[in-house]
Amino acid sequence: MSERTDISQNRGSGGMGGFRGPPGMGGGEKAKDFKGTWGKLIRYCKNYIPVILIALAIAALGTVFQIIGPDKLKDLTNEIMNGLPAMINGQPILGAIDFSALTSIAIMLVFLYSASALFSFTENFMMATVTAKISKNMRTGISQKINKLPLSYFDKTSYGDVISRVTNDVDAIGQTLNQSLDMLIRAITLFAGSLIMMFYNSWILALTAIGSTLIGFVLMTVIMKTSQKHFKVQQQGLGDINGHIEEIYSGHNVVKAYNGGKESKKVFERFNETLYDSGWKSQFLSGLMMPIMHFIGNFGYVAVCVVGAALAMNGTISFGVIVAFMIYIRFFTQPLSQLAQSMQQLQRTAAASERVFEFFDEEEMAEESGKVKKLENIKGNVEFKNVRFGYDDDKIIINDFSATVKAGQKVAIVGPTGAGKTTMVNLLMRFYDLNGGEIYLDDIPISSAVTRENVHEQFCMVLQDTWLFEGTIKENIMYSKQDITDDEVVSSCKAVGLHHFIRTLPDGYETVLNDKASLSAGQKQLLTIARAMIQNSPLLILDEATSSVDTRTERLVQEAMDKLTRGRTSFVIAHRLSTIRNADMILVMKDGDILETGSHDELIEKGGFYAELYNSQFEQAS
Repeated sequence: MSERTDISQNRGSGGMGGFRGPPGMGGGEKAKDFKGTWGKLIRYCKNYIPVILIALAIAALGTVFQIIGPDKLKDLTNEIMNGLPAMINGQPILGAIDFSALTSIAIMLVFLYSASALFSFTENFMMATVTAKISKNMRTGISQKINKLPLSYFDKTSYGDVISRVTNDVDAIGQTLNQSLDMLIRAITLFAGSLIMMFYNSWILALTAIGSTLIGFVLMTVIMKTSQKHFKVQQQGLGDINGHIEEIYSGHNVVKAYNGGKESKKVFERFNETLYDSGWKSQFLSGLMMPIMHFIGNFGYVAVCVVGAALAMNGTISFGVIVAFMIYIRFFTQPLSQLAQSMQQLQRTAAASERVFEFFDEEEMAEESGKVKKLENIKGNVEFKNVRFGYDDDKIIINDFSATVKAGQKVAIVGPTGAGKTTMVNLLMRFYDLNGGEIYLDDIPISSAVTRENVHEQFCMVLQDTWLFEGTIKENIMYSKQDITDDEVVSSCKAVGLHHFIRTLPDGYETVLNDKASLSAGQKQLLTIARAMIQNSPLLILDEATSSVDTRTERLVQEAMDKLTRGRTSFVIAHRLSTIRNADMILVMKDGDILETGSHDELIEKGGFYAELYNSQFEQAS
């Protein structure tokens, strides 16, 4: 529907010139509820929670085995030290190394580290599988949600922002569930376990290690709080820039024709600058964690070595304890950076999840499972009765529309731009819900008695915008229809005069329509008419279907449309009044109301608003 579609796209994306609000005006301007959002995500993943918990338990158990290893290395070191030469009264005394004990400890170490690696592999496999399924379900849910949303949602939301939720936000959620959750569990287990083992071996060295790394906790907290706000802006920036790129490239010809490149570039640079600013700040702050934690870890090594050497000289601890602490200090400091990274990923996921669940929470079209009536084998009688409608409740644009159309009639809807022509057809298709009144098909109220899908089945459409998808010609013509034979496809193309052209193509009806396939505007329009013929519905909508073709092609398209209208109740929206002279009824609209009704000759004879429109076009043509 050309008029309304243009309005919808401009309202949703800001137009080709990029007259959009400032960054942050989309799904990311709300304050994020970290706990609430994660609660929603957990509830969304409830079917997989048992598997996730088992995987995380396996990760924790594998980490425990890893923690026990250094304690066994301590015993191994002490056994070796006991067997080294000792000095008694200045004379070296050779000790005896217990190789059986060393062998037992070595076997235990091999078992511990092998079990830890096996558990890690198992946990990674389980989490990768589960998170892939969750991401798949989330994308499927978004796709299903799109089909349940009213067109009014897309009037105020850019397509690029929706695409960003399907790609960037869902990917962020999947990546966190796959990598950050197990990292968080491992880090917590490693941190707590190493702390316990350090106190078990030497409380003095444990306090030394804690004191030397305490600064890491402070820095981690500060960086986390600072980087979170930049991650939020980054996610919103991705949505903004995707929306802008989508609209500019989809309307590239318009941008070029109106020299809008400079303005579009300014808008892009503004979004890109915001994304750059938030991106480098968030990445820089998160990148600080590793060098800082490496410094803290190295500082801890020095502190443990100095204090441990003094304790070993006094005989307070064995040399093996120092060896164990050199590993435990790494186990103790390493989780700090992992915790910081995990928390940042969890916060980023909260921002992404908020946008996804905002989309899931959008108001859907009314549930229609209770509607049991079906439109079947209808004749095509249509009645508009006291229809009232406004895209906003406080701005009614269709005031009191009433009209009766008999089966098989060709009805033309004419009027100036903004008169409500396309809006009336949108209401007839139930793309929007009425504010008042009712529309009847064969005396059945379509708003209150039958489902939208059932209403859509009664219509075939040919619009000004010829939508074709990447696929073969045959697939485009058969779109969404099952059990269509090749003969029926060929017959529809012959009827519209397209068969000869298709036969000249190298692959005929199996020719794939993509960027390399060059079809004229008229050929694309004829394909959509052939698609409508295959649909073979009792009612037909033609929305300015010949406005983008030349005069010769217009005749071909017009002939094809005449064949398509035979035996169908047809609604034709046309600005070229010369194309609807043979209509059975012409509805003349202005400001949402019907001013005149009648045939072309009757309206011309009346000399009213239609006559003015027709004569003005005739004068312009002259």
